[in-house]
Amino acid sequence: MDANRLAIAVIEQLQQLSTCVVASAVESFHVRLPNTGFADSRIRSILGNLPPMVGYVATGRIRSAAPPMEGDGYHYARTDWWDHILSIPAPRVIVLEDLDDPPGLGAFVGEVNANIFRALGCVGVATNGAVRDVNEVRSIGFPLFAANISVSHAYAHIADFGGPVTLGGLELHPGDLVQGDIHGVQKIPLEIADRIPAVAQQILRRRARVVSECRPSGLSVEGLRKTVEDLEKNLPSF
Repeated sequence: MDANRLAIAVIEQLQQLSTCVVASAVESFHVRLPNTGFADSRIRSILGNLPPMVGYVATGRIRSAAPPMEGDGYHYARTDWWDHILSIPAPRVIVLEDLDDPPGLGAFVGEVNANIFRALGCVGVATNGAVRDVNEVRSIGFPLFAANISVSHAYAHIADFGGPVTLGGLELHPGDLVQGDIHGVQKIPLEIADRIPAVAQQILRRRARVVSECRPSGLSVEGLRKTVEDLEKNLPSF
């Protein structure tokens, strides 16, 4: 499915779902291995439990440990990459791969860039590097997913943009659909994205049935076993 054709109503439905429920829904379609499609635990929600972030990926690669070969190294200088951001359908998610080894010495995204990105129709940032100005960014409710926090931007600058990036073992391309919440960041396959909300609701109903069997008193192990077995016949992943 082309990103431009995904109905905004589907995006809004995905924004109401946790990454865990969506991950279980994706598994039911068997379009990828269950141990793929999400960033590992190196990438975490810096601002805690904000509402889920869902949007299309705009990519960039950054460095911060040393200045660029050309230019003054100031990290707002590459405004040409804003054109790339705007070429991606809204809502947009900025995904930045820090190329330094180790990544995350300086932070490219802080209060100023977070506000710029929000003005450009972005709904969050994910990076394998660092972010900063955490309290200021929290005040505007702009999700940040990163490996760490830094006091300084150091020499943070855009090295290039518009190509594939990798963070936490997850490879992403411009236009990919991603979701993030307190559990982390994952890719939602576009070819099944419009079918995810309905399956997710089935999963939530099945979860509720199992939880209802787990009463503090009067638990029937046989009843619980039968409920789980019956549910797994139709939708194993919940």
